[in-house]
Amino acid sequence: MNAGKVAVLGGGAWGTALAKVLSDKGDTVSMWCRSPELATQINATRSNPKYLPTAQLAPTLTATTDLRETLEGATLVLFVAPSHATREVARLAALSLPTDVPIVSATKGIENESLMFVDEILAEELPRSCEGHLAFLSGPSFAKELAAGLPTGVVIAAKSDAVRMEVMRRFHAPYMRTYGSKDVIGVECGGALKNVVAIASGAAEGLGFGHNTRAMLITRGLAEVVRLAMARGGEPLTLAGLAGMGDLVLTCTGELSRNKTVGVELGRGRRLPEILASLGHVAEGVKTTKSAFDLAKKLGIDMPIVRETYAVLYEDKPAAQAVRDLMARELGDEFDS
Repeated sequence: MNAGKVAVLGGGAWGTALAKVLSDKGDTVSMWCRSPELATQINATRSNPKYLPTAQLAPTLTATTDLRETLEGATLVLFVAPSHATREVARLAALSLPTDVPIVSATKGIENESLMFVDEILAEELPRSCEGHLAFLSGPSFAKELAAGLPTGVVIAAKSDAVRMEVMRRFHAPYMRTYGSKDVIGVECGGALKNVVAIASGAAEGLGFGHNTRAMLITRGLAEVVRLAMARGGEPLTLAGLAGMGDLVLTCTGELSRNKTVGVELGRGRRLPEILASLGHVAEGVKTTKSAFDLAKKLGIDMPIVRETYAVLYEDKPAAQAVRDLMARELGDEFDS
């Protein structure tokens, strides 16, 4: 299937960039927004002035606040609300959701209360008939660069071979290459946890540390992501790919990374509420850090970078002290036996 109607649930930068890819390929895209003002602006200006002002949107992309209208006749549904809003949006959508089309999530995170990843939330909230149609899009992909047509690679994870291949074809574009994976758990872990490591990496930069420190945090952060993924039944090789190391490197080093920006400002001594107020966008890693910290405790997994990032964000621990404590831990082998 090369074209059809796509329902995009979420009007942020990432949702807009993915909607642009699909509409530029010929799909008719209906984007559901919570804000009537934003929907009106998108339709009137052919752009998303609040979240992605640099992208020019095709006439085949329209915004609405009517969820039923967005979902009606859709041949593909894309969930791209922030992770903390995913359950609510899924409950609302479940009433009108087509159950025989691919349902793709491009949201990365872990719910604070339940400690569920997005795939688990959707499986719980959507009709059971949707379960075999779920797919998950992840990988190193800044919305602004994707919307500008810069070459980008992503991974599509799905248990169904047919669904995975259809979603790969629907999103593949001259500037967006798609790869497939059967490892939903590993892809979801990589997408969520990279934001936590990016905050730590940013804090090190804000403290004035160099490339050595960043490389250590990225590599040891990856080890923690692999540890958690394996404990949940994921494949370690997945984390060597786009959803793991690829996304981790991008988010820890890229100037467009909101999570890295939060870390940089923390390292410079600014308070978290002030940083978030000035950001203007969701930084998923702040909430995900709490979830990851609680999940590591629940599963008995050693995740020292997650633990220290949590202490900085939620216990007002100075970032410099967190780094000192990471360096002073008991010595051991690099890889678990």
